[in-house]
Amino acid sequence: MNNNILENLKIVLTVFLFVVLIVPSVKKIAYHIGAVDIPGGRHIHGKIIPKLGGFAIFLGFLLGYMLFCQQTIQMISILIGGIIILIFGIFDDIKRLPASVQFIGQIASAAVVVFYGNIVMQDVSAYGLYINFGSLAPFLTIIFIVALMNSLNFIDGLDGLAGGIASIFFITISIIINYMGAFNGLDASLSLIMIGATLGFLVYNFHPAKIFLGNSGSMFIGYIIAVVSLLGFKNVTITSLIIPILILAIPILDTFFAIVRRLLKKESPTKGDQNHLHHQLLRITSSQVKTVLIIYLIQILFSIASIVYVLQNPKLGQIVYAILLILILWIVLTTNIVFDKKKKKIEK
Repeated sequence: MNNNILENLKIVLTVFLFVVLIVPSVKKIAYHIGAVDIPGGRHIHGKIIPKLGGFAIFLGFLLGYMLFCQQTIQMISILIGGIIILIFGIFDDIKRLPASVQFIGQIASAAVVVFYGNIVMQDVSAYGLYINFGSLAPFLTIIFIVALMNSLNFIDGLDGLAGGIASIFFITISIIINYMGAFNGLDASLSLIMIGATLGFLVYNFHPAKIFLGNSGSMFIGYIIAVVSLLGFKNVTITSLIIPILILAIPILDTFFAIVRRLLKKESPTKGDQNHLHHQLLRITSSQVKTVLIIYLIQILFSIASIVYVLQNPKLGQIVYAILLILILWIVLTTNIVFDKKKKKIEK
């Protein structure tokens, strides 16, 4: 066990230090190619910020792959899909791409891991139910991957928010994997690599941010989260689809509410606005740091509930889930997340 812990720390620290060292160079590249966020519009920051953070995270991921992962068809498919989504994301970071073009990139990256890597959500078991998706499995898997990519993209609105949520997810999955003794699975290695990459990036991304994830980063992180969740089915480290979904309750629910909100207004689901969960909390707290820390706390509570559910006491885990979902429902009913109420301007 001690050897496993040391090996895990070695992976995390190696990638963490690499990303910390590489980010300053990535910032220079971002300025050079024009991958920057300009103040104004929906943006709440007051100066030009480079937004090529996804490239730094990908480089950390690539280093982790070369040092700590075996070269298998699955791993190669994950790498190819990651490169595809990174390229589309970088072009979008330089000059905004139409949503339809971004969608093509998302589907292409997902299709690679599904049809080439054979990483497929063939069946799901939860609460005594068992569902086999049959011939629909590849297409449902692609939808699952694309949905998680967009969930992370939608939640990426404050300094350190998406990166922190991702770090909490990968740490939670690593804890579950280690306690279940599945140390050698690909999902275990990828989770550790991404802990190092996202924490290394947060050194520069927590408020006041010196670099943003950009779409290249939020979509790549969402892509890897989806892949790790799917690999859990293969290695029996995560017993049900419900666990990764509940760990990511905040970004998933925020995306769902955003789609409902925009459809009620007869707007495109891809149209941006300032009514996401983090915007609502920001209006209340008037502080990016406080808002992000509150969301971190809620996310950690969901993670603790997931750990308790999987490893200790399913009933207790369900009770904590229910309490947290009631809390989120209260926030929804008392803010503009779904329905327009009294509008307040966000303080910068």
